[in-house]
Amino acid sequence: MIKNSNSSREREVKVLTRHIHMSVFKVQRVIDQIRGRSYEETLMILELMPYRASYPILKLVYSAAANASHNMGLNEADSFISKAEVNEGPFVKKLKPRARGRSYPIKKPTCHITIVLKEKSKFVLDSSKISI
Repeated sequence: MIKNSNSSREREVKVLTRHIHMSVFKVQRVIDQIRGRSYEETLMILELMPYRASYPILKLVYSAAANASHNMGLNEADSFISKAEVNEGPFVKKLKPRARGRSYPIKKPTCHITIVLKEKSKFVLDSSKISI
């Protein structure tokens, strides 16, 4: 997805994964650590994090970087995570058999993860406009 802004052309890549069999709260604590960080720093954090939620997020960040470099020609080293969010998905509902022919409902949560990678803007300072 390419977005145009008024001052300069900003390019961003948006990736989404759906129906991950994990709670939103468990994924949220990993997402909070990577939001706003550079691509290389994000990979380092996710590879060393001991949480189960870091693996699908790592795959999603890899996919976003691959899409950015292949489809739009962006450099992976110059990108950062501009937006990362987790939303609730539908519950997977099952029944567990209990005593005397009864059943007990089991609700397993799912979540949807969205990550947006943006290119770092390169500011060029004009020395004629700066006065000291």
